Amino acid sequence: MVATGVRGLIGAEHVKPGATVIDVGIHRTPDGLAGDVRTAELDGIAARVTPVPGGVGPMTIAMLMVNTLRAAR
Repeated sequence: MVATGVRGLIGAEHVKPGATVIDVGIHRTPDGLAGDVRTAELDGIAARVTPVPGGVGPMTIAMLMVNTLRAAR
């Protein structure tokens, strides 16, 4: 899981072959949104990489709703 707070900090040199990379970072740039991982470098190295945007956001919202409903009960 990557949540460094620094856009593009993590690249191929930081990832073991076959790893699953979960990019939690999100940064606004003139070209759109970007994460903490340079995903293009991980092709052929990482087994899976979550996209930014659209990766962990939907799961975060779903779990927020679950926890809200649990707290309301």
